[in-house]
Amino acid sequence: MVRVNDVTILAAATDAAAASPDQMSWLQVIVLSIVQGVTEFLPVSSSGHLRIVSELFWGVDAGASFTAVVQLGTELAVLVFFARDIWQILTGWFRGLFDKERRGFHYRMGWMVIVGTIPVAVLGFFGRDLIREGLRNLWITATVLVLFSFVFILAEKMGKKDRNFDELTMKDAVVMGLAQCLALIPGVSRSGGTVSAGLFLNLDREVATRFSFLLAIPAVLASGLFSLPDAFAPQAGQSATALQLLAGTGVTFILGYISIAWLLKFVAHHSFSWFAAYRIPVGLLVMGLLAFGVLQPV
Repeated sequence: MVRVNDVTILAAATDAAAASPDQMSWLQVIVLSIVQGVTEFLPVSSSGHLRIVSELFWGVDAGASFTAVVQLGTELAVLVFFARDIWQILTGWFRGLFDKERRGFHYRMGWMVIVGTIPVAVLGFFGRDLIREGLRNLWITATVLVLFSFVFILAEKMGKKDRNFDELTMKDAVVMGLAQCLALIPGVSRSGGTVSAGLFLNLDREVATRFSFLLAIPAVLASGLFSLPDAFAPQAGQSATALQLLAGTGVTFILGYISIAWLLKFVAHHSFSWFAAYRIPVGLLVMGLLAFGVLQPV
């Protein structure tokens, strides 16, 4: 015969194991981390996909802070994958900073990454409340998924794609840095925005993609570290434990590394328009689900 105390203890344990509306479950953390790791570097918008998947399967928005923190895993993947390039840029920048005679390409590249990061840093800091709440409406995400796809197609058609990595200029950094600001809107895609800008500037597709990765490092690292406290007790969205965030970051690192390697091989021989062919049906599908009440916009 089961005693009342036993039932009470069992019920309490069951409640503790289940996630509350404000607390992410382990299944949710793992699934969303997989989505983040796979989509972060593809021009399909990882933040948009996280928003859609979270709403579709759990009926809630995991929140921009969770996204920013697990992005640290994908940025760690960038640091490892481009370790040699990053080391050359850092050492070249520091050498040139103190010795005018040693101001070569890597010194200039260091300044290009710094200057290109400023727009998204300023906009991300002062617009953080809008980013965490106002821009996360699924109607916005779905619309942007569709509309920005045509930017990919136009960039591919108009760009000559005849400029190499050593031909990058400060103008390229500024334009691509401004384009990176569009990634603050779920549905645009950081790589999609910056690479499209690079193609409009006639950069080779692979060159634009590689510089896009380098340009994202300071912004995403700063965003993740800045959002870390809020991920435990978010103003909007759900909270996650330290162990959940650590596990999610590990998953995004592994899948992010694989995603980088795949994308660089893909863009060497294929158009970015292929991603538009994926984004448009997804955006239209989300619109349909919103229209029929299957998904809630906020």
